[in-house]
Amino acid sequence: MADNQGSICADQSGLAERKGKAMMFLSNLETVPGYTVVRHLGLVSGNTIRAKHVGRDIMAGLKNIVGGEIRGYTELLTEARNEAIERMKTSAQQLGANAVVNIRLSTSAVMSGAAELFAYGTAVVIEPDTAEVQDDA
Repeated sequence: MADNQGSICADQSGLAERKGKAMMFLSNLETVPGYTVVRHLGLVSGNTIRAKHVGRDIMAGLKNIVGGEIRGYTELLTEARNEAIERMKTSAQQLGANAVVNIRLSTSAVMSGAAELFAYGTAVVIEPDTAEVQDDA
């Protein structure tokens, strides 16, 4: 999910995710609006490879004839995207990052009937912009 600032929202609550862990900001921009990057930690990535199954193939064949969304594959790719992003976030947290910027997603076929979903970005440490904090005070 993306907001109008170009940041990936990990949940419905806004720009960052908080699930009993330190807050992790995810952004497809090179920065997080309102924050300054104070340290670059390097490239982080996460991936998963998913294979389709016979039930989805039968439905896909029918949809190919009549047209329309193939919901089984949509769900498969949504699950794969979420898993790849979670793995990328875990990698960033292990480096001590509180944000991943410039996030990109890529897919590729690795064999007949299986596809890889790859998420990657730059792990960084960010802090709120001091100018904006002073303006709000």
